[in-house]
Amino acid sequence: MTYQGYKELLVEQQGKLLVAKFNNPKKKNCINRVAYQEMTRVLTEVNDDEGVTIVVFTGVGDIFTSGNDLSQSSNTDDIDAFFKQSNATFKAMVLSFVNCRKIVLALVNGPAIGIGATIVGLCDVAWCSETTYFYTPFTKLGLVPEGGSSYMLPLILGRSKASEILLLSEPLSAQEAYQFNFVSRIFKASELESVIWPKLRQYSELPTNSLLQGKRLVKDGFLENLIKANEAECKQLLQQFQHPEFAQAIIDFASRKNKAKL
Repeated sequence: MTYQGYKELLVEQQGKLLVAKFNNPKKKNCINRVAYQEMTRVLTEVNDDEGVTIVVFTGVGDIFTSGNDLSQSSNTDDIDAFFKQSNATFKAMVLSFVNCRKIVLALVNGPAIGIGATIVGLCDVAWCSETTYFYTPFTKLGLVPEGGSSYMLPLILGRSKASEILLLSEPLSAQEAYQFNFVSRIFKASELESVIWPKLRQYSELPTNSLLQGKRLVKDGFLENLIKANEAECKQLLQQFQHPEFAQAIIDFASRKNKAKL
């Protein structure tokens, strides 16, 4: 199988690894609707590729992703239709993580903001660089937890720490992420080529059926609750998009962006 026609993601097969990089460095690797569709596509296509065992998400440069591209909503005439379509696209993307049969690994090479942080909770394995921090400013934007995070983060981090991050918008440092089991390894940038990628290639050569059936068994324990969480989150997000708090947050975002250009 060849992975071609991607615009927002840089997708490359390296042996039994499929590497998908957020590739929008001019905008800090933020994710627009096309990128969400491409994430869904790559995680769906790989299910039928017997030559791939592990999918690695990482970012171009020194940032993982700055999250959702908030400027998208200012470029449409029918805002309600835009939000409904965006919500459906987002929901499908989360489900593609949930339904991916291959091992999905987040190689977080720098700051991971918004959905950049929450998809880490959807991955089977997460490693991060020393320069990484995780930040979910949902309440500051008048929004609610997304990407299954209302279930996965309390499950991984514990309720108090998860609420601190998701509700109070407190950042999570690399060391805290390791301490609270959000990531299982912290790496130095200098180790990427000499240690990290060789290790990932080594993992990708493990017996395929055993690897994938093991993932299925691990995931079975929480799959139903994760799907319910995604459903409830997307339903509430659609309501939040129509709330005055979100409208004000977008106005404030545009104002800060314009001031930065002056």
